[in-house]
Amino acid sequence: MAYWLARKRNGQDTTHIQRFDPVYWTVNFPRPMMASVTTIAPDALRVDCEFLHRGELAGLIWDSADTLDHPLLAYATDRDYMRTTLRFRWKSGGIVPLDQPNGPTLTIEGRDTAGNPRSWYVRLWNYATGTPEDAEIVLPFSQLESGYGLPGEPIHPGDIDRMFISLVPPNFVPGSAARVTGVATGWAEMSGIRCEGHRAMLEIGDVVLPPHGEQIATGYDDGYNQTPARLVRSIEALGYRGRILHYVGMSHFFRLQDGEGRLVVAANSAVCTPAKNWHQDFLTKARAAAFEVVLSLSYEVLAEHCPAAWQQRAHGGEPARTGWLPPSALLSPANAQAMAWLKMAAYRLAFLQVLADHPVRFQIGEPWWWVMPDGRPCLYDAAAVTAFGGSPPVIATMRAALGPAETALLDQAGALLAQSTAGIAQHVRTLDPAGAEIALLVFTPTILDPEMPELKRANLPLGWAHPAFDRLQLEDYDWLTAGADARRKAALAEVDMRLGYPSAKQDYLSGFVLNPVDAESFWPRIDSALDQARARGITRRFVWALPQVSRDGYTRLAPAKEDVVQAFDDILFPLALGRDASVSPEFSTTVATTASGHERRNSLWSDARLRFDVGPGIRSEAELGVLIAFFRARRGPARGFRLADPFDFSSNAMTGTPTPTDQLLGIGDATRSVFDLVKNYGDSPDPQKRVITRPRIETIAVSIDGAPATNWAWREGGRIEFDTAPPDGAEVRAGYLFDVPVRFAEDRLDVSGASFTAGEAPSVPLVEIREER
Repeated sequence: MAYWLARKRNGQDTTHIQRFDPVYWTVNFPRPMMASVTTIAPDALRVDCEFLHRGELAGLIWDSADTLDHPLLAYATDRDYMRTTLRFRWKSGGIVPLDQPNGPTLTIEGRDTAGNPRSWYVRLWNYATGTPEDAEIVLPFSQLESGYGLPGEPIHPGDIDRMFISLVPPNFVPGSAARVTGVATGWAEMSGIRCEGHRAMLEIGDVVLPPHGEQIATGYDDGYNQTPARLVRSIEALGYRGRILHYVGMSHFFRLQDGEGRLVVAANSAVCTPAKNWHQDFLTKARAAAFEVVLSLSYEVLAEHCPAAWQQRAHGGEPARTGWLPPSALLSPANAQAMAWLKMAAYRLAFLQVLADHPVRFQIGEPWWWVMPDGRPCLYDAAAVTAFGGSPPVIATMRAALGPAETALLDQAGALLAQSTAGIAQHVRTLDPAGAEIALLVFTPTILDPEMPELKRANLPLGWAHPAFDRLQLEDYDWLTAGADARRKAALAEVDMRLGYPSAKQDYLSGFVLNPVDAESFWPRIDSALDQARARGITRRFVWALPQVSRDGYTRLAPAKEDVVQAFDDILFPLALGRDASVSPEFSTTVATTASGHERRNSLWSDARLRFDVGPGIRSEAELGVLIAFFRARRGPARGFRLADPFDFSSNAMTGTPTPTDQLLGIGDATRSVFDLVKNYGDSPDPQKRVITRPRIETIAVSIDGAPATNWAWREGGRIEFDTAPPDGAEVRAGYLFDVPVRFAEDRLDVSGASFTAGEAPSVPLVEIREER
């Protein structure tokens, strides 16, 4: 299906919002405190905070540049606030009030009149009317003065990058790491937000894409700083419908308490107030937009807050750690306290769905026993050792051959993992025994790593087989973005065979792009994988995930009705072409001549496009009749067909007999299994490359490092796919005969019987088709 990486708007629809629209404020803060921002009315927002230390400060932020929204939806950058006035009503509780030192202050970051970076500090109480916790505030930017009292230093409002209002706990001490008593909750509301005067409105993208059949994934650890209204607007505007898969995360949703000389997750599984209020608002707004939200919880917890006894460990005692920074720890399925916490956390999150009049939709995300980079499984935390009989055999590496005792241990681990996920599912299901839907997410590149063939015993247990869960969700983005298509295909087949979920009960997650430098190469594969999943009968397909979609401008386009089926008849032009037929390869090149007479040439096409005139090859009235019938059957130019080019139809030179080593398709890397069928023209290192989309399939012969290969299959669009990726460094070559995909160039076929009888050949122009791949 068509897609686009939109870097900026270029003529797309726009509208206007009021500057300081509540939807577009964000929050930021130092961990481990927590804060969130929600919209409580069209002109109002609310910030909720949980402070754990006396030196913590949250900022409610307005950015002059929108760096968070998809480029087609972002508001315009405007750093000029001269003669602009912001008005709002301020209410707060549980934070230092307006009239006290360290009370809410507007920090303005920008540049002075000379262009030097500056920050100014505007005390809101100086511009307030009312009480310290309930006041009307008016901020005329051209008259604002920085400082604790007035008069102060005038600010320069003409070049502002961002501004934020600071919120701090009672007894705030800047920079202090001293603990507050327990957890200090605070809040603030801005209502009646109005922007007046100069530049009071901002242009904003107003693109609304038609539904394209895909769904979206996102996560609280990525979106906690934004309003739910902003996320839902983006998702709906970008054409996603149906369900939002929302990973609640492993670092921001839980409440913290003192323990082990540090802050650890609260054993009572409480959801912190900012996260609870944010998710209630998210669920409500998503439901109003006709979305169902699938809440997801995994076995991961930010390592710095995970109790030591809860963590999976390798035999040497090292705790399991993911590669993220900061890393997360993996909860042990054998630890009763960890699993009790996880069950109750899942229940409390799903209960928010009930409160929002939302159906219970929950995902258990990527539950597994971790494997260290050196291959050691993390099956040896104290609780696991006890569960496995007290002295389980030591598996030095999952990459080596294992004996009966080791495989039996892995089977035990798998049974324990399945038992723990079943416990979570059962606990969540009590909220709605008849209507709850529980999904399980499996990441195949880890659990079906071909170098660890026995790992599936532990991490793809038979206890997960259908119908243990309502839906099975699969993701394979490491293999997808690496081009490891053979591994992806084999993994899907193995999961189907082992767990037995029908296609109607499977979902697929396609993505993601961690680094923006990979966008151009990764998004085509992600987009193609969505189409592949649809072809397999997977009806619920999720793009993972919204932050990367917005950052890279990924835009999935709905198919035009006329493009749903490619208009091509896979048949050969019925007449043999004589030597009088003509062929014309053409390129598209712009040539600019400079004032000095030098040329600058820009080649717009990477491959030539062929044009033919097959009329001169017609030899009789009978052949003329065949041509007319064929032209009518193709509806003129409407339908394509094959043409045997008499001058170039072989991989061996132009017309030679093909051999398996004729054309270099690529170099193996032990991962890539799909190769374009190509013909190279010219000498290395930069030959002109032509993709062959219509070979004579029965003539294709393939070789790997010169040896004939048979473990491959032809794939539509000009590709061959190996069952197993060719080895690293191996030359993949092929030979074949091929045809050219063409169509009639014109809607009319001019034939004169008198002219033909007199020996004048008709003109029958054909043009090569650029086929979608």
